Amino acid sequence: MAAEAEVLDELHRLRARVPQLTGVLAASVDGLVLAHDTPGVEPEGLAALTAAALGVAVRMADTAGRGELRELLLRGDHGYVATYAAGSSAVLTLLAQDRVNVGRLHLEGRRAGGRIGELMDALPRPDDTAAANARSAARSPARSVAKTASAATTAASAQTPAKATVRSTMPRRTPRATTPRPTPRTAPRTTPNAPTTNES
Repeated sequence: MAAEAEVLDELHRLRARVPQLTGVLAASVDGLVLAHDTPGVEPEGLAALTAAALGVAVRMADTAGRGELRELLLRGDHGYVATYAAGSSAVLTLLAQDRVNVGRLHLEGRRAGGRIGELMDALPRPDDTAAANARSAARSPARSVAKTASAATTAASAQTPAKATVRSTMPRRTPRATTPRPTPRTAPRTTPNAPTTNES
């Protein structure tokens, strides 16, 4: 892939700029090797351990309220292991001798990580097609709903068998005859204050 060749060129240039580097590796955040120049070190194992360390470091930075992880520095008896964010999907890991200038290591590592991140983020990912389809559906929701409904109707009509007529063998119930209820008679109303006449 052209992008991987460009990433490898960037790693070679980085080693030339910082002579105390003994190895450089670019990997995806889930531990897959993208490009490497790591003589004497197994790149697959280093990439997998980088991904594991990155996961712990991200959680530690989040728990401590330090924000998004930018870099991770580890120092051993024989030198440094430095990991830098390279865009949204990759990381850059540098192996350096103990006598390296740490400020220069950080400066060059951040620059190289930024360039590698630009290269990797420009690559189309498998889920980009689905995201593009979702965006176009969001632009014209009525058209999308109409297409979906039309497709569902077509599929349903293709799968629905012809209705069969089923006749019951049970005898039909005849409705009972109903007689109208008599309406109760009401007594004539008397007005309470009506004047009464007394004939004598």
